[in-house]
Amino acid sequence: MASTTRQGFQQSLEDLQQNILRMGSIVEQVIAKSVECLVRQDARMAAEVVEGDVVIDEMELQIEDQCLKLIATQQPMAKDLRKIAAGFKIITDLERMADYSVDIARIAQRILETGQPLIKPLIDIPRMAELAQVMVKQSLDAYVREDIELAYTVARADDQIDMLHNQVFRELLVFMMEDPKTITQATYLLFVSRYLERIADHATNIAEEAIYLATGERKELND
Repeated sequence: MASTTRQGFQQSLEDLQQNILRMGSIVEQVIAKSVECLVRQDARMAAEVVEGDVVIDEMELQIEDQCLKLIATQQPMAKDLRKIAAGFKIITDLERMADYSVDIARIAQRILETGQPLIKPLIDIPRMAELAQVMVKQSLDAYVREDIELAYTVARADDQIDMLHNQVFRELLVFMMEDPKTITQATYLLFVSRYLERIADHATNIAEEAIYLATGERKELND
């Protein structure tokens, strides 16, 4: 009987992790779409990103409820409890990433409303989005597999995004100084770069949870 109960609990933990992975996959797609709608100046896609945020919010609540039920009904100890606690934090990070993606889509809408074309072809910002998506996937894989080395790989990618953000900042600053008419749009694009940098930070937070799950120790990877 005890063995059957334990097997049921382990299955519930696996279901929890699968739901977190599904939420993460949707967030990856939203990050991609938010920047794509900016690059393509696609109003319909931007609206889809904004309207779709409710789906991610609902997933967060459902997974949170799943975590609470596991704690209340199974009273997990030690590593199992860490796994559930990490899940709590991870879904919060994923929800914040989705919020930043919505912010990017809203900026795309504002730029479209001005009727002005982009002041420059966007190169570094899409690159940041691609890296951020990889970081989200790798951080979640590190959580599920308890892969410490993969978690540190995520932290190294965060350094790359920080460098790209600084590069975007410097380039847009030059635009603003040379032509005051670009200031509004350049400021919007600076916010986009900043939001992607914050998304990467949240992915790094998930990597930290993976290390915590594997070792029981807290590591700061955002230094």
